[in-house]
Amino acid sequence: MSELLKYISNNALKPIADKIISGQRLTPEEGLLLYLEADLPLLGILSGFSRRKFNGNLVYFNCNFHIEPTNKCIYNCRFCSYHKPDSDPDSWEYSHEDMLDIVKGFDGKDITEIHIVGGVHPFHDLHYYGHLIRKIKLLRPGLHIKAFSAIELEQMIKNAGVTIEEGLRQLKEYGLDSIPGGGAEIFSEEVRLKICPEKTTSEMWLKIHETAHTLGIQSNATMLYGHIENFRHRIDHMERLRNLQDKTGGFNAFIPLKYKSANNTMSYLGEVGIVEDLRNYAVARIFLDNIPHIKAYWPMAGRETAQLSFSFGTDDVDGTIEDTTRIYSMAGAKDANPSMTPSEISSLIRETGFVPVERDTLYNIIRRW
Repeated sequence: MSELLKYISNNALKPIADKIISGQRLTPEEGLLLYLEADLPLLGILSGFSRRKFNGNLVYFNCNFHIEPTNKCIYNCRFCSYHKPDSDPDSWEYSHEDMLDIVKGFDGKDITEIHIVGGVHPFHDLHYYGHLIRKIKLLRPGLHIKAFSAIELEQMIKNAGVTIEEGLRQLKEYGLDSIPGGGAEIFSEEVRLKICPEKTTSEMWLKIHETAHTLGIQSNATMLYGHIENFRHRIDHMERLRNLQDKTGGFNAFIPLKYKSANNTMSYLGEVGIVEDLRNYAVARIFLDNIPHIKAYWPMAGRETAQLSFSFGTDDVDGTIEDTTRIYSMAGAKDANPSMTPSEISSLIRETGFVPVERDTLYNIIRRW
């Protein structure tokens, strides 16, 4: 890899490449320079180097399904295509019985994870959702429950009248195993004021995840990109995650989520192209030197982009999904009914020369395909 340096014509990038090859941490300024000046082939080489240090040539997936309790929400974020008011024919709110029926529909199937996330309900508290978790555990004791974005958690804990720490502790006692990374959007408050002014602060999102980590609840982290933010905002976002990971070590994966433009009030922006997607994956892999996995969430990215992303730092595609999420299909994703079998995911990975590995939620290997 050191021979690479002689072929880099941009002198400003040579010391950055040298730091990456020698395993040194990049500064935010150096991360920004990669966004601004590194071409895609160089980013592919450098992110591939970083990726192999973590995960060799493995690409992970799991067998999972989603439950989205409601798309009614107290917030009305400008980028969101999912939120619907009560009167809208496309709105829904499932009862516990409805959601348990969804779980029962997977009886006999080799599912290891249920992912529960949806709109922020104004009235339900942590006990409402805690009892749901407990009921699911009675049906499927071995099922890992990854549930509730930090935005949902803040509201349900507030409704219960307890602190963030006590609320998360109680949810863990109910059976919550880990939490997803949604709701982070972009941490820059100036951007949040424009795209999601009603939503909780970035500081609260980070506090909830830090508290969860201290209680032994692992989590993921996301970043919404490709709207009105710039590269500096993205680096700032990742720097805050990197700092928290230094402190707690509780993040399993970072998931860049591309802004999708259908059916929301920011549609005039359009969407960034695949080159920008790959650039973003690569910089994330290089810069986030302490988060072990970078995920190309295939229902958002699309199958072909997910395949390309393996050569730009990603090592995970999420899971089988089982046609149980509508968040990205409502925003115009190509896969309107996202579902793949383990064999289909394995073939998708193997076609690119990587090794497919089925994992559990915490990245313990179940089997190699």
